[in-house]
Amino acid sequence: MITKEFTVLLEDCPGALGKLCRLLADREVNILALQSFPVREKFVTRFIVDNAEKAKTVLNSEQLTFTETKIVQTRIQHRPGEIARLASRLGKANINIHYAYCGLESGTNAPLVFFGVTEVDEADTVLREAAVAAAEGIV
Repeated sequence: MITKEFTVLLEDCPGALGKLCRLLADREVNILALQSFPVREKFVTRFIVDNAEKAKTVLNSEQLTFTETKIVQTRIQHRPGEIARLASRLGKANINIHYAYCGLESGTNAPLVFFGVTEVDEADTVLREAAVAAAEGIV
């Protein structure tokens, strides 16, 4: 499935991530996945939410600098080798993974994996095919 990812550049200081997450929570935006890391005295925070439009409104109202990117997500089985299986399928399709992180599906808490790739549409097709193969017991 193709989904929206937000990337926000924050100051690398105590409380910055907490403030961002609190702003979203106060507007009842649920964070499904989050990745945060320092880069040159700033803090890059990528996240997926259950309501992208509300999140965008919150970010704009706080005048935060952010980008929206299309990435792919897929639900996985919680067992060894699942991410390896999917990453290998993307590799065999000549799709380079720039980054990946995990989260939980809203309502079910099923594990999700998110891949940042250039070929979003192609990756979506590969991951959908992988989901069908897994359901049929084909690895």
